[in-house]
Amino acid sequence: MVQDTIVPLKVPIAKLVIKDLIKGDDAIVEVKELNKVISLKDGQISLMKQKDTLKDQKISNLELIITKKDQQFDLERQKSESLLKELKGQRRKTFLYKVGTFVGVVATSALLLK
Repeated sequence: MVQDTIVPLKVPIAKLVIKDLIKGDDAIVEVKELNKVISLKDGQISLMKQKDTLKDQKISNLELIITKKDQQFDLERQKSESLLKELKGQRRKTFLYKVGTFVGVVATSALLLK
């Protein structure tokens, strides 16, 4: 068993002891409050890091979209060029067919008229 002992102190010393005890209690409360502030700041830092990470992901996604769009434009350009080549070839064939038909008609007419 622990027994409480009472130590008599003179008034000026008792006042100093009381002041020290109050300062100690205030310091403990201040440390608790500062720890709360520190944890809130840590939370803010964590949120800012998450925000930066999300921003970087968004930038990456937008860059990917731009790359895909550029690829689509290139593919469409290639398709257009291919279709133009086919159209030119088809026009050439049609022209030759018309010329051949005209020559055939003229030759047949010449043979029939002789």
